[in-house]
Amino acid sequence: MKKSFLGLVLVSFLVTGCSPIFYTPNTQNVPMISSKGDNKITVAGNGNQVELQGAYGLTDAFAIQANAGLFIPRNLDNGDGGSGNFFEVGGGYFKSIKEVFVFEAYGILGMGSMENHFKSTVEDNPGTNGDISSTIFRVGVQPSFGYKSKYFEAAISTRIVSLIYSNIEGDLIYSGNNQMDYLNDNKTNFLVEPAITLRGGFEKIKLQVQYGYSLNLTNTAFKQDKSYLTLGLSFKL
Repeated sequence: MKKSFLGLVLVSFLVTGCSPIFYTPNTQNVPMISSKGDNKITVAGNGNQVELQGAYGLTDAFAIQANAGLFIPRNLDNGDGGSGNFFEVGGGYFKSIKEVFVFEAYGILGMGSMENHFKSTVEDNPGTNGDISSTIFRVGVQPSFGYKSKYFEAAISTRIVSLIYSNIEGDLIYSGNNQMDYLNDNKTNFLVEPAITLRGGFEKIKLQVQYGYSLNLTNTAFKQDKSYLTLGLSFKL
């Protein structure tokens, strides 16, 4: 079971199984904008999260994007769980190559909030509530390159970001370790997150699937999810 939070620019906090997990990567917004006025709206997610993404070509070379999401997985049978939300904005350069290939590079900035509750730990740790919460910021870049046709799109992308925790509060003790101390000791993490995105269907609406992987170069043992798979629908207005 997973409980998670994502931060603005796309960050997240999560509880997996019976132990705290402090980050899970969200769906990357890879709109493949190829001209002024080109646009993309995508609804994506999985059993733990739902996300809304949008992008628009302002000029023949510059586009903007925005992303938002909620993390609302079910609690475990013992009541352990969590929740979160995020919002992210970005802007960057795009270029259409030979009409069927697209290069994009966005700068992204996001923030959000998360909470996790492990009520099962309270009995062994009198005087605690088993809670932890934090504000999360994420800033970085996301280049991508892909193929785009009327009925099919495929792209590879890499999100390169700094993940920053602040306003860490709570009193969660897990397996004898203070999780607030742990998160304070790992406030900043540098992540490289490659992903592949596939879309297929009609000209105005396509089914989307994305698989991604998260590499924490600051602390390879950081308590985080390392991969994700989301499904969605992508619309062109």
